[in-house]
Amino acid sequence: MARRCELTGKGVQAGNNVSHANNKTRRRFLPNVQEVRLMSETLGRSFNMKVSAAALRSVEHNGGLDKFLLKARDTNLSLQAQRVKREIKKATATA
Repeated sequence: MARRCELTGKGVQAGNNVSHANNKTRRRFLPNVQEVRLMSETLGRSFNMKVSAAALRSVEHNGGLDKFLLKARDTNLSLQAQRVKREIKKATATA
């Protein structure tokens, strides 16, 4: 899964470079994706994920990875993030 955020699904977009003479050539807009280690408080362990800078700010704003994943839609999440979300739901249900 190259150049795609695992938490928001944000990926590469296409567009045009437009010159002063109004010539248009195709280009790609790449997301700011970083490899980060995010900590889950309920599971007590960390996970390596490819996350965009915007998603990282959203995780911090929501109060951590656990709260962000519980609010997020499954359609936006990667398979790894969906598995982590399932584990978090299971851990909170038993506690």
